Amino acid sequence: MSEIEPVVELDQRFSSPGAVAPSWADVTDALNQAEIFWLSTVRRDGRPHVTPLPAIWHDGRLHICTGDNEQKAVNLVREPRCVLTTGSDRLNSGVDVVVEGTAERITDVPTLSELARLWKVQLDWDFSVAGDGFSDGRGGTASVYGIEPENVLAFGKGEPFSQTRYRFPDRNTA
Repeated sequence: MSEIEPVVELDQRFSSPGAVAPSWADVTDALNQAEIFWLSTVRRDGRPHVTPLPAIWHDGRLHICTGDNEQKAVNLVREPRCVLTTGSDRLNSGVDVVVEGTAERITDVPTLSELARLWKVQLDWDFSVAGDGFSDGRGGTASVYGIEPENVLAFGKGEPFSQTRYRFPDRNTA
């Protein structure tokens, strides 16, 4: 899958005068460099569930892995729409990025093999492909999901502050 360039919309209502939208390349750099994301899913009864986890940006998607019995996996099987958030805890520096999308289970061995390699290179986590997911070599298994962005929000912090939306017109966006 090749990465698609989104439509970039700086929201002047929530941006400082003179602010410019970060380039899509800057946003994907932030996604590549982030070590922790916050995954937001919805429980069966409608309550939110938020949990920190690492994610890997690859081939135009954020990828996560989780055990099938974990709450986030149970939620994604029932309702695959989710949000991944990353950024800085600083008020006046950095950029916060919010990725809205739909999780899709990844089961093909070539993609899983590449993702296992990236988990090792970027996070020093040792995964191998086992069946249609990952094995940690200690008896643990995980399903792997790819979240293709439907909307992305980037919040530039520090003067000038900015709020930018990245839309993908060919995807189901709201």
